[in-house]
Amino acid sequence: MLFKYKKKICFLFIFFFLVSNLTCLHSQKLNSNKTFNPAFFIKSHINDSHEWHFKKNVYISLPIILFDKGFKLFMSSKFDHGNNLVNINNNYYRLINNQIYKTNKFGFLKLDSNGKILNNLPLDFSITKNVLTLIISIFILCLIFIKLSLSYKEKKPNYKTGLLLEYIFFYIKNEIAIPNLGIKNSKLYFPFFLTLFFFILINNFIGLLPIGPNITGNISVTLSLSMIIFFIIIFSAKKKYWKHIFCMPKVPLIIKLLLIPIEIFGIFLRPLTLCIRLFANITAGHIILISFLSLIFIFKNIYSIIISIPFSIFILLLEIMVGFLQAFIFTSLSALFLGIAIKD
Repeated sequence: MLFKYKKKICFLFIFFFLVSNLTCLHSQKLNSNKTFNPAFFIKSHINDSHEWHFKKNVYISLPIILFDKGFKLFMSSKFDHGNNLVNINNNYYRLINNQIYKTNKFGFLKLDSNGKILNNLPLDFSITKNVLTLIISIFILCLIFIKLSLSYKEKKPNYKTGLLLEYIFFYIKNEIAIPNLGIKNSKLYFPFFLTLFFFILINNFIGLLPIGPNITGNISVTLSLSMIIFFIIIFSAKKKYWKHIFCMPKVPLIIKLLLIPIEIFGIFLRPLTLCIRLFANITAGHIILISFLSLIFIFKNIYSIIISIPFSIFILLLEIMVGFLQAFIFTSLSALFLGIAIKD
């Protein structure tokens, strides 16, 4: 059976998660002469970076690709965590708070009265931690779908996980695509919504790993997904949809003048709500989870485990549920918004 060992698998996953997270936190504490600061660990997990850290001194250096009067390519290790000034063809760059600034040969920074850095920012096309994880998630998606498609040579999935995936496929088709888009339109858009669901789901779970980047908790990623939905709606909408917005039938002129700006605002608001909902829920869960684990090192008391570990397990299980739920909500609402625009 598919879930024959589900209890053991769940227990091992929770145990691995807690131990690895505690190890990372403890490693940071040991390698710091200052008081343990949980905000640093939380910020390093949530934010993007030009290096992928596993422990204090264990990390992967990633490629830096800058466009500043031509492309500049080098590895992030040249910055030495922001300690070095990098010289590329007499162009000097400094890394500060994961932002790359152009400076003079002495590395001086221009600051305003509020302490904001005024140096020029070259166009940054670097392969950051989040970008690399996005590429990895695409390979995982391709592996899942290709393996499942090949299994249909035997007219059914020949591996147990394929049965669960098949159930999810039919659920998205019958409960999301067809009800919102109709049978005819669902054939065209179903592959997109299927990919959207699994893309969000996979990256939600990657973010649960101690060393996993917080992809769906990054506002740039969720905004990009929302913009894709926005442009699909704009270019797929039918005349009836635009007529309802700009020339509502059987509505007095004065009321139209009031409703048209609201309807136009709603066109932009709907994708924005998708962006903020996914970003806020995933980010909040990660912050709360790591905060509970940090209590052990803040109080430096063995009895703090009585509160920290049970609440961490509860939040972790809640995060797994939220990972599924947010992928479903994002996909379902996207199909609903598109369905409103293309239905006859």
